[in-house]
Amino acid sequence: MSETKHPKAPWRNFYGRRHGKTLRPAQQEYLEEDLAALSPGPVDWDVNPERTALDVEALFGGRELWLEIGFGGGEHMVHQAATHADVGIIGCEPFINGVAMLLGKIREAEVENIRIHPGDVRDLFDVLPEASVAKAFLLYPDPWPKKRHHRRRFVTPEHLEPLARVQKPGAEFRVATDIPDYVRQTLEQVPQFGFEWTAERAADWREPWDDWYSTRYEQKALREGRVPHYLTFRRM
Repeated sequence: MSETKHPKAPWRNFYGRRHGKTLRPAQQEYLEEDLAALSPGPVDWDVNPERTALDVEALFGGRELWLEIGFGGGEHMVHQAATHADVGIIGCEPFINGVAMLLGKIREAEVENIRIHPGDVRDLFDVLPEASVAKAFLLYPDPWPKKRHHRRRFVTPEHLEPLARVQKPGAEFRVATDIPDYVRQTLEQVPQFGFEWTAERAADWREPWDDWYSTRYEQKALREGRVPHYLTFRRM
């Protein structure tokens, strides 16, 4: 998969796809009619070149802020928003087909406590205030299985350092993956940035969280015989 440069921050490489199959007419409608209203604010470099911090208190009326990094098709985030109506959730996803899918789910579920950044989470990290996020999710991230590509994974200093900056002391960071080597790298890297792994028994990483909603990626993993791992960290 080709490497591209960030148009406004050329020191940041971007790996992955931004577009997939041609959108259905309804999905194109969701993007045109709904996406702008669900923006968390001036995140992108072209509208916020000074990287001014978001007013998260105003964004969700003072509700606790959660963050989902790479929401895929959005099913988990919509479930969390419906289950926890007293929080506000920002989701980041550069793959526009996934954004369109999420917008359809938001319409169907009629949840109002979601905002969407359709781009690189590092841009959002730039403008989130320090210690503003109470919970973050990283669910079935791209495994980049080849060893030479492991630096592209989320669980690297380039991502974990700003994540630690924006999470509150005591905040939760959840990681779900079916890739054993991703588990290894996660357990090696995440504690180096001010997080502690909370597991005390095997069930703590073998069984999902009480409010878990199994994603399409997890269902594929289970069909193919791979074992999910559920890792919970606490920001110290």
